Amino acid sequence: MRAERIYEFGQFRLDASGQLLFRNGKRVPLTPKAVEILMTLVESRGNPVGRNELLEKVWADTVVEEGSLTSHISLLRKALGEDADGRQFIETIPTRGYRFVGAVRSGRELPARSTAERVMLVVLPFENLSGGKKHDYFSEGVTEEMITRLARLSPERLGVIARTSAMQYRSTDKSVRQVGQELGVSYVLEGSVRRAGHRVRIAAQLIQVSDETHLWAQNYERNLGDILALQSDVAQTVAKQIKLKLAPQEEERLASAVAVDPTAYEAYLQGRHLLNLRTFGASQKSVLFFEKAIQRDPQYSVAYAGLADSYLTLLDMGYLPTREATKKAKAAARKALRMDETLAEACTSLGHAHFHEFNWQAAGREFRQAIDLNPNYANAHFYYSNYLIAVGRLDEAIAEARYSQALDPVSLPAGTNLAAILYGASHYKEAVEQSLRVLEIDSSFARAHEDLGRAYEQQGMYQQAITAYENAVACSGRSSRDLASLAHAYAVAGKRREAVKLLRELKQLSKKGYVSPYVFALVAAGLGNKTEAFAWLAKAYTRRDAALPFLKVNPRLAPLHSDPRFQRLVRRLNFPE
Repeated sequence: MRAERIYEFGQFRLDASGQLLFRNGKRVPLTPKAVEILMTLVESRGNPVGRNELLEKVWADTVVEEGSLTSHISLLRKALGEDADGRQFIETIPTRGYRFVGAVRSGRELPARSTAERVMLVVLPFENLSGGKKHDYFSEGVTEEMITRLARLSPERLGVIARTSAMQYRSTDKSVRQVGQELGVSYVLEGSVRRAGHRVRIAAQLIQVSDETHLWAQNYERNLGDILALQSDVAQTVAKQIKLKLAPQEEERLASAVAVDPTAYEAYLQGRHLLNLRTFGASQKSVLFFEKAIQRDPQYSVAYAGLADSYLTLLDMGYLPTREATKKAKAAARKALRMDETLAEACTSLGHAHFHEFNWQAAGREFRQAIDLNPNYANAHFYYSNYLIAVGRLDEAIAEARYSQALDPVSLPAGTNLAAILYGASHYKEAVEQSLRVLEIDSSFARAHEDLGRAYEQQGMYQQAITAYENAVACSGRSSRDLASLAHAYAVAGKRREAVKLLRELKQLSKKGYVSPYVFALVAAGLGNKTEAFAWLAKAYTRRDAALPFLKVNPRLAPLHSDPRFQRLVRRLNFPE
C-alpha cells in the first residue's frame, strides 16, 4: 500500500487503497459507493466536485438518478458525525456539487504511526508429526484454534487470514514470500504438532514476509489438558514480536486460560474437522462428536457453538428442515453464550438461526454483536452480508461480502458468497467474473458453477447458463438444488420437455429424503405454472425454507412479482423497511 493513499482528518483515517474508513482506530462501516464518494472528495480537497462528475466516476457502468448521490452524501455525513446540514467536512455548493472542507493530512504529513497499515498475518497449517493421516484432525484443530486466538488479540491492528484460506497451503512448496504475496500478509506463523498419549509438543516460528527473517522460534511441551494455556503463550509472544499493544481485557483472557478435559478437546477437534469437510455424511458425524465433547464436559462452551454450526450447515445444504435446525441451533448457541458471552462464533450462529426464522431485528443484532466481538471472524461478515442483501441493503451487503473475502481470500465459499451477493444486487457481469475467479481455484466446485449459471441466465445467455448448471449437477452428484436450477433454465429457454424430465427426477428424490419445497416452486415458475409455484411457496413458508429470506432479491421469481399472492407472501415475511 502506498503511503500517499492514506489520509487523516479530524478523528478519521481513510485508507483509500483498502477502501476502509476508521474512527479512532475502529472501522466505520460504509458502503463501497460511499467510500468512493469520500475518496473522490478528499483527494480533491478544497476544490468543488460537480454532481455529474461524481455520478460518472462512482457509477461509471450504471445509470442512476441524482437522488442516489444525495442519499449517499447523507449517509456519509451521518458516518462523519455531521447532521444533514453539517459542514464540518462536506460542504454543499448549490446547483454545482460538493467540496471537502476539512483539514487533511497525507503522505509525509502523517506521523509514523498513522502510515503503518493494518498488520496481516496467516497461520499456516501446522505439520502433523504424530504419524499418519488419522492424526490430521488434531494438527488442523490446533491450527484453527491458534487462528481464533490470534484473531481476537487486537482486531483494529492485526488482521488474521481465516482458516479456509490458510488450509489451502497445507504441505505447500511455496516460499514464505510467495504465500505472503498471494494472501497479502506481513507475517507467517508456522509450526508442527507431535502428539504422544496425553502429551503434546508444538514447535512454532514467526517469519517476516518482506525479507523472510525468522523473528522468533520456540518449542513447547505440555499435557494435553494445558493446550489452551500453550496457545495463549504463543499468542502473547506473537503480539510482542509484532509490537501489538493488547487491551487489558485481552491480556486478562490470555492469562486466564483454563485446563480442558483431553477427551472433550479431542472430540471437539474431530467435530470441527468433520464439519469443515462440508459433506452431508461428515456434517452428520460432526454432531455426534460435539455431543461427545459436551457429555464429557457440560461446561465446554465452544463445543456448543460447534454443535450450532453443524445444525445450520445441514440446513444450508438442504439436508435438515429449517424449523428443526434453527430450534436446535439456537438452544446450543445460547448455552455457549451463557458460558462465554464473548464467543463471536455463537453469536453468528444465533443470528444465522434468527435469519432463517425471518426474525430480522434479532438476526441483525446478533451479526453486529459477533463482528464487534471479533472483527476478524470472516463467517460473521459472510452471514451478515446475506442478511443485508435479503433486506435490500445492497451496497452494504457487497461491502461485507468483500470484507469477508479479504479475511478469507482463497476460500471457495467466501468467493461464491461474493458472487451470490453481486447476483442479488443485479450486478450480473461482476457475478460472472467472480464465479470464474472461483472456478480458477477449483473447477469442480459445484456452487461456483451454479452461481455462474444464474448470472448468465439473467443476461439472457441461456445456453451458457445451461452448460454451467450441467457442470454444477455433475460436480454435486445431482443435488436437488442444482437439478432445479437446470430445470428452470431449460424451461425459460423453451426446452420444456427437458425441464419436465428433471422435475420428475426431483419428485423421485423427494420420496427418498428431504427436498426443499422451493426447488419445486422454482421449476414451476420457469414452466409458467404460477398456481403450482405459489402452492409450493406456501409450503416453503410453512417450513421456513432456507431460500425464502432471499425472496425479494431473487430475479428468477420475477414473473411472480406482480401477482397479489406474491405481495401477500412478502408481507408475511415482515421484511424491515
